[in-house]
Amino acid sequence: MKKTLITLALAAAALGGCASSMYASATPAQSAGGVLVGPNKMTLYTFDRDAAGSGKSVCNGPCATNWPPLMASANDSASGDYTVITRDDGQKQWAFKGKPLYYWVRDTKPGDMTGEGFNGVWRTARP
Repeated sequence: MKKTLITLALAAAALGGCASSMYASATPAQSAGGVLVGPNKMTLYTFDRDAAGSGKSVCNGPCATNWPPLMASANDSASGDYTVITRDDGQKQWAFKGKPLYYWVRDTKPGDMTGEGFNGVWRTARP
């Protein structure tokens, strides 16, 4: 169990590092196979408990360890359907059509969508 938690924490850190890097394109995500993917080509998700347009994420702490946010830099700004929200810890996160975007630590390679429907509240983000 401890080894699994360490592995999940390391995967979250790796995804977070990829997600927080500067993104030069006009949008922080792109469509691939009918879903949105981040700059690292990994599937992005939305959380049903996040209220669209609220400018807030309710996935913090342990939740964000398993569902790393698609981070935005302090210099990023809204573009089209993409907005930047401020997380509880003051960091910035990308949202699509008002819904914050996340990765899932159990997705291990581009094209994985193992978080779809997780606990009945996680959805693949779709364009």
